[in-house]
Amino acid sequence: MNKTTLYALAAVALALAAGPAAAQTAPAGAKADAMKKACKEDYQRFCSGVMPGGGRIMACLQNHASELGPDCAKALGK
Repeated sequence: MNKTTLYALAAVALALAAGPAAAQTAPAGAKADAMKKACKEDYQRFCSGVMPGGGRIMACLQNHASELGPDCAKALGK
């Protein structure tokens, strides 16, 4: 094999290896979007004063788990 063929094979191998990693990020983003939608009212009610970042909003919602609406509780349970 010549160098061009080896480089092409290496590029294909890297692209195939990156495929599953890229596929794993899409569901996480979709999950976050679904959670934001399901918990919007609960966030406004209980956690609107919480500074975003570092998991603080998630912790706030979990602290109010018994008071959350059913959609938000279900989204947090996933």
